[in-house]
Amino acid sequence: MGYLNSVLSSSSNQVHADDAPVSGGGLSQNGKFSYGYASSPGKRSSMEDFYETRIDGVDGEVVGLFGVFDGHGGARAAEYVKHNLFSNLIRHPKFISDTKSAIADAYNHTDSEFLKSENNQHKDAGSTASTAILVGDRLLVANVGDSRAVICRGGTAIAVSRDHKPDQTDERQRIEDAGGFVMWAGTWRVGGVLAVSRAFGDRLLKQYVVADPEIQEVKVDGSLEFLILASDGLWDVVTNEEAVSMVKPIQDPEDAAKRLMQEAYQRGSADNITIVVVRFLGNQEGSSRGASA
Repeated sequence: MGYLNSVLSSSSNQVHADDAPVSGGGLSQNGKFSYGYASSPGKRSSMEDFYETRIDGVDGEVVGLFGVFDGHGGARAAEYVKHNLFSNLIRHPKFISDTKSAIADAYNHTDSEFLKSENNQHKDAGSTASTAILVGDRLLVANVGDSRAVICRGGTAIAVSRDHKPDQTDERQRIEDAGGFVMWAGTWRVGGVLAVSRAFGDRLLKQYVVADPEIQEVKVDGSLEFLILASDGLWDVVTNEEAVSMVKPIQDPEDAAKRLMQEAYQRGSADNITIVVVRFLGNQEGSSRGASA
């Protein structure tokens, strides 16, 4: 893992020291995928978005781990999840053998550990998490909250996560079954407070606002072109189809992420804007990998 630490560990963000936009990217050692990111406070005075782009080795497999974490009530929850979620995941004993259950366990374990660390805090912080785990020819997308993952397969935009909003029928039912309520306060909110129905943190609403991820698995083959992970600072003003059409002609994923970030800002996004783009390179090497994946 020496090459991983020395070459690629700098790809993930540290705490934002200032309000300047940041971007970067990298290439996997096996040459099968490249990635880029771009992140900006946008029109907000504070930055509560974090991201992670990490390549690691687990049981001889090259593993890509990508995430966007959109904080609310401060940056503490998003920063904590950024620093701990993937470490907890790759240490899970079933990470390779039962990746979906390992992801679910890691999400909930990270949430409970964050809540324990918050005992002396007076303000309730929370965070979304939209993550993509690449293991071999499997792409597992897990989501909590309203950041979103969209893939381009065969030229078509496909959402591979669902935004968790309190007015969704099943989410409202789950909240009410737990003794909570959903009401309109500018938008639909849990307890009249929170505009997402799943999140890390949010201690005071925890019995209603769970950190159970919805997980979708996607096969990496010759038709899978790229993945976009982004906070709602993008999706509030750019549709899935628009985002895919903008990324499609841009081969460098960092340039693609920056293009989306700039477009969201120009369209008047009022939120922090954070984007990760992962481009799958197998389909550029002819059909052989697509046939074997």
